[in-house]
Amino acid sequence: MKHLLILIALILLYYFQAFSQNTQITSFSKSKKLLLKLYKDNPVTLYCGCTFKGNKPKLSSCGYIPKKNKNRAKRIEWEHVVPAHAFGQTFSEWRNGHPKCVRKNGTKFKGRRCAEKVNEEYRRMQADMFNLYPAISEVNGRRSNYSMAIIKGEKREFGKCDVEIKKKKVEPRESIRGEIARTYMYMDSVYQGRKIITKKNRKLFDTWDKSDPVDEWECERARRIEKIQGNRNDVVMENC
Repeated sequence: MKHLLILIALILLYYFQAFSQNTQITSFSKSKKLLLKLYKDNPVTLYCGCTFKGNKPKLSSCGYIPKKNKNRAKRIEWEHVVPAHAFGQTFSEWRNGHPKCVRKNGTKFKGRRCAEKVNEEYRRMQADMFNLYPAISEVNGRRSNYSMAIIKGEKREFGKCDVEIKKKKVEPRESIRGEIARTYMYMDSVYQGRKIITKKNRKLFDTWDKSDPVDEWECERARRIEKIQGNRNDVVMENC
């Protein structure tokens, strides 16, 4: 009887998690197009707070100065706050490849391309709109797959844009730390077993969550995504 109850509990937990995940969208490209429309009345980038129109940021709106790549500074990309590289490595297709991941010339491949080709759960995670935010392409590239942290000093690379990046760590501006923390918390809660939050970062994100509470736009954004994607972000909505 005890084993049966445990089995039932595990089955219910599985279905609860599956229901809480993105189950509607498997195309990253589709998510980006939908988000562009969703942000039409609040076109502000995550890291720098620049306004944008379409795929072009207005750099003067946030005092942004390109560092090296002026072409990338002229466009908007949709940033995975929890990097695809971070959760992607938990998929065997990313690490080891798959029999279906073979080029026309017969050579095998692995990594993001293989996981995207073969694994539906990976595609759903990659396309999850709750994890996607607008960012200036140059900043997105510089952020790379680095983890969040507090960095000593205030050395800025992109004019007045308040983001510090050093030794493969990223420190975002204070006013968005809550959004970032709650994005990690959401991904960690609905895609369990994917090593989204480390023990070290959990304390950091708890602090950021408390110091930067949910605001009106974060709630509205979550409502809009829920209507499109079909799943609720309880981490955000419980505080709205």
